[in-house]
Amino acid sequence: MRLKEIQRTAHPAWSPAPHHPICLALGTSAQQLDASFNTTAALEIFQVDFADPSLGMKLKGSLPTSNRLHSLVWVNFGAGEDGLGGRLIGGSDNGTVTVYSPEAIVTSGAEAIIGQSDKHTGPVRALDFNPFQSNLLASGANDSEIYIWDLNNFSNPMTPGTKSQPPEDISVVSWNRQVQHILASANPSGKAVVWDLRKNEPIIKISDHSNRMHCSGMLWHPEVATQLVLASEDDRMPVIQMWDLRFATSPLKVLENHTRGLLSIAWSQADPELLLSSAKDNRILCWNPNTGEVIYELPTTNQWCFDIQWCPRNPALLSAASFDGWISVYSVMGGSLEAQQQSRADQISSSFDTMDPFGTGQVLPPLQVPQPTPQTTLVAPLKKPPKWVRRPVGASFAFGGKLITFESPKAPVQSPQPVPVPRQVFVSQVTTETELLQRSRELQAALQSGSLSDYCQAKIHKAPTDSEQDIWRFLLVNFEDEARVKFLRLLGFSKEDLERKISTCLGKNLQPNGHGVDANDLAEKIQLLSTQRSEESGDEVDSTKTPGSSSPSDFFSQIPPQPQDKEKKISFPIPVSADADGLISQALLVGNFEGAVDLCLNEGRYAEAILLAISGGQELLQKTQQTYLDEQRNSISMLISSVVTQNWGDIVQSCALENWKEALAALLTYAHPKEFAHLCETLGSRLEGERTEKRCLQACLCYICSGNIEKLVECWALQRDCSSPLVLEDLVEKMMVLRKSVERLRNSEVAVQSPILADKLTHYAGLLASQGSLATALSYLPDTSDQVNTTSHSSSDTLSTRTCFKCTGLDVTCLSPVCSGFSPLQPFQPQQHPMSAGLGGPGLSAFPPGPAMPGSSLSGPPLPPFSAPGGLPTMPSPGPPPSGFTPTSLPSGPMPPSYHQGPPAGPPSGPYPPLGPGYPQGGPGAPAVKSFSAPSVAPPPTGTDHDAIHVLRPKCHPMPDNYTPPAPITAPVMGGFPMEVIGRPTSNPCVSLQLLQALPAERVEQREIPTEHMVLKQTFDSLVQRCQLAAQDPQTKRKLEDASKRLGYLYDKLREQTLSNNILGGLHEISRCVAGQNYQRGLEVHTAVVTSSNFSEIQAFMPILKVVMTIANKLGV
Repeated sequence: MRLKEIQRTAHPAWSPAPHHPICLALGTSAQQLDASFNTTAALEIFQVDFADPSLGMKLKGSLPTSNRLHSLVWVNFGAGEDGLGGRLIGGSDNGTVTVYSPEAIVTSGAEAIIGQSDKHTGPVRALDFNPFQSNLLASGANDSEIYIWDLNNFSNPMTPGTKSQPPEDISVVSWNRQVQHILASANPSGKAVVWDLRKNEPIIKISDHSNRMHCSGMLWHPEVATQLVLASEDDRMPVIQMWDLRFATSPLKVLENHTRGLLSIAWSQADPELLLSSAKDNRILCWNPNTGEVIYELPTTNQWCFDIQWCPRNPALLSAASFDGWISVYSVMGGSLEAQQQSRADQISSSFDTMDPFGTGQVLPPLQVPQPTPQTTLVAPLKKPPKWVRRPVGASFAFGGKLITFESPKAPVQSPQPVPVPRQVFVSQVTTETELLQRSRELQAALQSGSLSDYCQAKIHKAPTDSEQDIWRFLLVNFEDEARVKFLRLLGFSKEDLERKISTCLGKNLQPNGHGVDANDLAEKIQLLSTQRSEESGDEVDSTKTPGSSSPSDFFSQIPPQPQDKEKKISFPIPVSADADGLISQALLVGNFEGAVDLCLNEGRYAEAILLAISGGQELLQKTQQTYLDEQRNSISMLISSVVTQNWGDIVQSCALENWKEALAALLTYAHPKEFAHLCETLGSRLEGERTEKRCLQACLCYICSGNIEKLVECWALQRDCSSPLVLEDLVEKMMVLRKSVERLRNSEVAVQSPILADKLTHYAGLLASQGSLATALSYLPDTSDQVNTTSHSSSDTLSTRTCFKCTGLDVTCLSPVCSGFSPLQPFQPQQHPMSAGLGGPGLSAFPPGPAMPGSSLSGPPLPPFSAPGGLPTMPSPGPPPSGFTPTSLPSGPMPPSYHQGPPAGPPSGPYPPLGPGYPQGGPGAPAVKSFSAPSVAPPPTGTDHDAIHVLRPKCHPMPDNYTPPAPITAPVMGGFPMEVIGRPTSNPCVSLQLLQALPAERVEQREIPTEHMVLKQTFDSLVQRCQLAAQDPQTKRKLEDASKRLGYLYDKLREQTLSNNILGGLHEISRCVAGQNYQRGLEVHTAVVTSSNFSEIQAFMPILKVVMTIANKLGV
């Protein structure tokens, strides 16, 4: 594309690369005349300003000369530090070589001519400067004259050696671009001579044997020292020959595309793959010398170009001087000609006078001629990006902390033929968070090995603060027996210390048996009783026995009986007076306990009132206790009230936050497992509401006790910036350890559903992935399609996308609206309690699987989620499947289950069955729940966790013979338990299940699978079932559960009959391979079907089919 042009009959020379702005020197050309036959000569310097859209160039300076020039070069010798200046050297037609100062020409100040010599006898047609020493200049003229000029001493040139014979004109001289003492010269006859200036003699001569090679140009390769090109001016041989001095017998390569002789060539110093040539066929071509192809042709006019040159500073520019008197500047990068077209139109318009041609002296209005919209002309650039545009080196960060780098290596050995250079891309792992990776590896090792107790101990020793140590101590207790007792000790409450303090207060000595009894006092009383017994009975005591050596049975048998004489009995009166005692007696005589209690209360006789209320029934006792507690207001009355009434909600909601430890200790001692988690969360929420760091840490301890992972994460993130990798690592460590403790308690995996938790885990996985720990990062992300991202889906959407759940140990297809077209009777809006939402609901199982752990004694048996107000009922984990049931392949449609289950005999009155007498309600250390008929609250008994778990285990009931299979479940299911959609909560899970089963099922018309394709369903379902029976790895089981659902898409396609014959044929072939257990052949057929089919048609089921066959091959089923 043409960028600039000026009308001159001249030889151009670009300013050196350091020179800025870019300038172009023009010296009037010898042996050429313009249309005016002007014989003057001048040396002009123009500035090439590309900010100006016009084609013209700004004249910076001009110097008239006495001689016209055959050649002109601009060297950097003598330039200042800013790169300006240099030297202009011109070779004239009378043999004179003149050195000019560009600065003097521009400023028109000092003498512009610095040096001049007329050593040559003929026209100086060849000039070139040494690229290594810019003060060295070579010139060539007639009679084989070649001189080497030193610009520091211009008067004494040297010759490279003896003149070649016979004498010929020197048309071109060129310095080698790699070796500074090598010079080459060529003459029109086609011969080229290579000179060694160290020896002052020619070292090799190159000649074409056809004798038709009239050399018009010669250039050295910019990078390969032994290669050069020669251009032929002969129209009979318009070629460019590439020679290699190591094989100088014939040309290495011949470039043929011009139709007439070449006039000039130019080789880009910035990219050796760009070689320009101009010829008499009016074409300027750009070659790739390595391949010999023409990669670009400049859009020029129909004129010969006798001189072309690349710009040293901007490698995309070149100048072309043509015989029609125009000097043009082109770009090989293409562009738009719109600005140039507009500039030319404005120039034509301004050339006309605006005055009236008829002499009126008035200015004519602008000519209103409709102008068509000019079409934008685009000039294409080079076919291949040039070297200066291509990146010599590059680096890019990729996913997984990978750094991708590359470089363009140079050929190690120069060879005449282009050798493919191996290009290498280096992939490096960049790790910036070494501590994060180390701690992540430690956490993964602990999770996989199950040694979380040791991990917690190590974290306690490394904890920098006391609060951090407290959190890890609480997490450690979750993995130990008698967790509640140890929680109490961490809070500062120890039964042994308390008994010692009570004994000290009562003045008694605490015995090693743990009871606050004075041993000396007990021994004295026993001895006294023994002495009295001996005196009354008159029996002699064996002298060998000590007073306390008799057995307990002997002691109680020897106690003197009560006197039976009626006369000696103490008589007592029964008052019937009108005072308080009389009225109380009369009320008791007629059985009016309520009146007697009211009289006792009125008299302040509270002990007698309570004793009488016990005999008056439970309702009267509760009323009496409440009356007493309402009247007694002191520092411990509220605590006594809560202990008596078992109402711990008032404690956690009303106690002073400074007494949070005492409130938590009361919950650990007395709270029932069903209420314990909720009460701990309530206390933690109150502490978290203070929004201080201290209170948030205390709230975290409450959430750890309750096992609520989501609340722990939210509270921890409230006071800390989790964008820091190490802070996030702290959070994930606590989160994973708490999750493992909850799984240990429940003996099952925990599904967590919380947007903030999903966000933190996703961020953490991204950090691990960015550090190259991809395997660990994947373990924190969902690994099946059932696990939905909670940050973009609601709870109801998550439930709808769940297609399988566990019910009495069976895999039952969930007929949700999403998967099978069923709709519930009314919109389902789950209202989960924080505990159930955090620990029981399905959702994002964003935790890596770990080894199964035995049950813990944190709060007795595994805790199922409890229902929120007005929400959903819950039930304990179901037991094993009914006896006589054989697992079979379940249909994917809304078919009823093929097993029978009878209603439970005698359903309990609440979500929990009645507790055994030996099980403490609140776990280890908690008091047993007794009826109100007991005289007082007994101290907490002790019991074993195994007994407690056995008590809570649901029992299997026999099925009646006339049992009818239940209707298909049409409501979403949470955590493996059917949800009630009637809207009224119930406390009986069995009744809730019966209500669900009694719901009428909606009729859904669904096509049957064609008979010829039924074998596919039978074969694949049987394969999945066999794999499920043989699989031991939890991850493999999850994949197979996912496969059961994903294969349903295949069966739907079979019902709709939308699969192509190619896919159906492949599926039947795979089915035959599966039936014969030839899984390798089946995988080969699978690959063939995938590669030859539309992937969008098979993407729903073909990938999972490959997974199932791979698992089957691994398991050998």
